[in-house]
Amino acid sequence: MSMQNFLALAFLVSCFSFHLISVPALANSDDFLQCLREMVPGELVYAQSSTNFTDVLVSSIKNPKFFTNTTVRPVCIVTPTNSWHVQAAVFCGRWHGVRLRVRSGGHDYEGLSYRSCQPEVFGVVDLANLRSISVNQGDSTAWVDSGATIGELYYHIAKNNSQVAFPAGECPSIGVGGHFSGGGIGMLMRKYGLSVDKIVDAKLVTANGDVLDRAGMGEDLFWAIRGGGGGSFGIVLSWKIQLVRVPPTVSVFSIPKTLEEGAVEILTKWQYIAPSLPNDLSIRAKVQGQQAVFLAVYLGTCSSLVPMMDRLFPELNMTSADCRSMTWLESAALSYGGLAKTGTLEEVLLSRGSSLAYYTKIKSDYVDRPIASCSWKNIFSWFKKDGSGYIMLEPQGGFMRSVSAAATPYPHRRGVLYVIQYITFWQGDGGAAPTTWLANFYDFMGNYVSQNPRQAYVNFRDLDIGQNTLRNDVSTFESGQVWGQRYFLSNYRRLAAVKAAVDPTDYFRNEQSIPPLRQQLE
Repeated sequence: MSMQNFLALAFLVSCFSFHLISVPALANSDDFLQCLREMVPGELVYAQSSTNFTDVLVSSIKNPKFFTNTTVRPVCIVTPTNSWHVQAAVFCGRWHGVRLRVRSGGHDYEGLSYRSCQPEVFGVVDLANLRSISVNQGDSTAWVDSGATIGELYYHIAKNNSQVAFPAGECPSIGVGGHFSGGGIGMLMRKYGLSVDKIVDAKLVTANGDVLDRAGMGEDLFWAIRGGGGGSFGIVLSWKIQLVRVPPTVSVFSIPKTLEEGAVEILTKWQYIAPSLPNDLSIRAKVQGQQAVFLAVYLGTCSSLVPMMDRLFPELNMTSADCRSMTWLESAALSYGGLAKTGTLEEVLLSRGSSLAYYTKIKSDYVDRPIASCSWKNIFSWFKKDGSGYIMLEPQGGFMRSVSAAATPYPHRRGVLYVIQYITFWQGDGGAAPTTWLANFYDFMGNYVSQNPRQAYVNFRDLDIGQNTLRNDVSTFESGQVWGQRYFLSNYRRLAAVKAAVDPTDYFRNEQSIPPLRQQLE
């Protein structure tokens, strides 16, 4: 940064330090862009008029339904390489009435990190250049920037020591920032919990442009950013995580069962067994077409897994021929199905490619009581219908039972058997049948899942369950309750109180961001 820019930024810091200004009623995008270009190197700022604006915008879009001629796009994308650039974007945005959305380059099921559902002037802070990972082998911790992917994190952790890992998601192209912000479920959660259960510090740029660590932000804000959803409290630059131990060899299996082979009965039994298995073993289930596939990762050897399965889950009829031994890192790549496609860890875990080949829609549920076998027969009939997708069932239990619902914003702990992810996809204009199938199937499943409220996972974000409305240009607490209690249960109110304390003017917001509670009580 030049001395001139440094002095200008220092001036803005001094202004903000005395008074947290409100966002002007009318955004001035031209002045905002001019401010950015004075504070941030020009090659890191992409206005809509830039020749490569579209390339940068689409670089982490995974769903073409959010990349159309009618999509409300940002006035610019800032691609910072350090914290000063992020601060400058916040200062300029606040000064000229342009709100910011932040993306870390991962999935974002509803695209709220780079598009708006309503006409709005906003900018995007794209953290793809902030992707450093620094591992401290001495105390088994690491600092990871929000712009890194889960695959990159796994790879760099295990590069020098294959017996350390981190509990997070199965898909390597997930962005760290968004994943951690929503909780972070994955194949190690029965053993070690969610990603947020192993976060010990963070660096955050607040709505008034301060850079704070855990000590500076205080425990309430630190609590909120670890599972309260992205886009509400500020821009998390990086996270300090506690690594976990894994054995030199783990075991995996993938066993399909058709209806004729007893899929209904095995899946019914799975609901009782999977959440109560030893914590070292996690068995997911995927239901598609007329079969269920059981996918397992065990932190141990096949020689101990086979007799364990024979004792605890004989209905699956798992044998040594089904079991494969590998490192934990290889299992992380295999669980995504990537090794079968490419054959190398680097290609699977380090690829940041984006594809617009398939349209998708995702929904979620939590199950707290087993579904009867007769009901599973009816459920399977839905996978014969036009447009049918599939569901992934992720078991909880284990470590998850030991954590109270209030420990982090993610409340779905004790009493939860498993989480359901509903996935449908299509190409071209063929979205009517899949989306209709998903909506109707989701309604049907309301009889079998959690109720009052019907719970959902914030990282499987779903705008169908509700969106914020504004009053005096601030998201209302009441409108947020409609969806917020489903994601966060009673934690929603505490999140709204934190929001009121750190961002009372609702600068960081989207269609499902946490509203400030205080605004509604004044």
